[in-house]
Amino acid sequence: MSYRADRRRRQIRSKGRPMRLVTANKIKSVELVGYAPPPTAATIDATLPVQSFIAQILNDELLAAGYGPPLKGDRLFDGVREYTLTDASPVYDGADLCGWTLMTAGGT
Repeated sequence: MSYRADRRRRQIRSKGRPMRLVTANKIKSVELVGYAPPPTAATIDATLPVQSFIAQILNDELLAAGYGPPLKGDRLFDGVREYTLTDASPVYDGADLCGWTLMTAGGT
């Protein structure tokens, strides 16, 4: 594993928090550690009922649970907030898949 992937893994594990990812059909779920970068002023708008949310996760937990890749429509639970995945971007370390960046909407 490269230095970059190792650094990403350490950051997610040290600064991340417990989250749960559930498939759209609610058949599979996985408890994982996700890191959500602090929101910027541009992403915070109290007048919007649906907020965007970006979380970074490792592929390790998904593999261990046999979850498969995160797909559009899957649900991400961050504490009491529930988000719906709008996109999931894989993160590679060379040829190895090491994590995912999840783009979501919701926050109900």
